[in-house]
Parts: sequence; C-alpha cells; structure tokens
Amino acid sequence: MFSELGYAGNVDVQTAFTALTDNTQAVLVDVRTQAEWTFVGVPDLRTLGKETIFAEWQSFPPSGPNPAFVQDLSDRLSKKELDPETPIYFLCRSGARSQAAAQAMTQAGYTNCYNVSEGFEGGLDAHAHRGTQSGWKAAGLPWVQG
Repeated sequence: MFSELGYAGNVDVQTAFTALTDNTQAVLVDVRTQAEWTFVGVPDLRTLGKETIFAEWQSFPPSGPNPAFVQDLSDRLSKKELDPETPIYFLCRSGARSQAAAQAMTQAGYTNCYNVSEGFEGGLDAHAHRGTQSGWKAAGLPWVQG
C-alpha cells in the first residue's frame, strides 16, 4: 500500500536500520553512483547477515535516470527470491534520487518501497559539508569506506 507520494513513505535512517534488523526479508538498495560508493563509503549490513544491493539510479556524470534501473533491480530481487511485497528501503546521498527510485519501483508493482529521506550523507551543515548532522553516517550506523 502506498501513500499519495507514490510509494510507501519516507523513513529516517534509524527507522530503516531497525526495519532491516527486525525483518529478515527487508532489503536496502543504495542508488548512488559507483563513484559515491567508492569515495564516500557504503552501508555495512554484515552484522545483520545482509548485503546492501547497489543499483545506480543514474551514473556519473549525471545523464538522467538509468533507463534499465527498474528491470535490472527487479531481476536482482527475483534472483534473491524476494516478492513484490518485500520491504525495500532506498538510500541515496540525501533523499532525492532514492525517492524517485521508490516511486519507480512502486509503479513497477513493488508495494513496500520506502525512501530513506536523510540519505547516506544527509543535508548540508553550516559549512556546506554533508555527513555531519544527518544521514546514515552521522547517525553512527555501520558503514565502510568503498
């Protein structure tokens, strides 16, 4: 069931991590770019016995959404034997690309798509830096350098 947003809704990073911890079927999809995964870091779900799914919403340099995103991710979810009701938490840098990805996958028939609204690095602080006041990293959730 999805809201007027076009997907199941927005959650903060702690809510997403708790859901990933409590529900063995829940998955995290990081939709940032290969460059971001490599140079900024990635969520580390090994303590949960899980792996983050990495699927670029758009590549770097930005050239618009990846036209194969929905099909590629659907295929990967099917290979993991996850059904369209599986809770999927989408993560990007600060919540914009992940929102678009959640909407696209909801339109493709996945009914429990959530946007991790703070993203991996969160918004800009007073010094125009990310990763210090909100987001996965700032919350102290597990991550590793790519």
